[in-house]
Amino acid sequence: MYRFLLTPRWLGYLALTLVAAALMVFLGNWQLDRYRGRTAVNERIDAGAKMAPAPLRDAMPAPTGGPGTTGPAPAERVTWTRATATGRYDTSNVILVRGRTVDSTVGFEVLTPLVLADGTAVLVDRGWIPPAPGGSATAQPQVPAAPTGEVTVAGRVVASESGAGAVDRRDGKLEIRRIGVSRIARELPYPVAGGYVLLDQQTPAADPAFEAVPIGHTNNWQNFGYVVQWWLFAGMSLVGYAWVARREARRAAGLDKPRPPVDRADEPASSASA
Repeated sequence: MYRFLLTPRWLGYLALTLVAAALMVFLGNWQLDRYRGRTAVNERIDAGAKMAPAPLRDAMPAPTGGPGTTGPAPAERVTWTRATATGRYDTSNVILVRGRTVDSTVGFEVLTPLVLADGTAVLVDRGWIPPAPGGSATAQPQVPAAPTGEVTVAGRVVASESGAGAVDRRDGKLEIRRIGVSRIARELPYPVAGGYVLLDQQTPAADPAFEAVPIGHTNNWQNFGYVVQWWLFAGMSLVGYAWVARREARRAAGLDKPRPPVDRADEPASSASA
């Protein structure tokens, strides 16, 4: 009854179905890896809110190159954990990161290099401020002055962002679209750590004009939904092949005979059409 499945045509259907199902299972497994990775990020974000800050060097090794170079990127396991460092702000090299949104308002995040005792630096994201009043979203803001003298900061360890683009210098300040640490480091006269610190505490206290940059959780459940979707598609493709094969087998065995056409002319007219 199912001998037709060994014909070249049906073997081709089977091969195509198996390849499609295998591809869908692979895509589901890929989304499962992404779900696990994003879940781990969310767990580090939550744990970082409760942990005491560790020394900066535990998270980001010191850069060993010359001026304008960067050190190793922070390991994935330490991103979004808290770290602390002490140094002096380099107020001559303030970096404005434009196009950053907080509470539906587009403004700037302000980065200032913190120069450490060994002569290297780490970029500190001091917070968000709106553009200059009355101007466009790109109107350069009045940046609150950084504290002079020794400063101790604590905050989240964040990896460099991709797609940073070019660095511009406007009115004595560096501007960039995204926080690309290596791009920014090329404009600075010292080696820079491979990640940056998103400030949440500072001694002396930070200027109240800054708004804290919110830390958003990743949407890991979206990836989990894709896992279920791809695996369901894989199962449906196999079930669909089996259903079509069974229908063909029943047709070949004469079990599914076509119904004779109905002669509507012999049917009595309904009362509605009378």
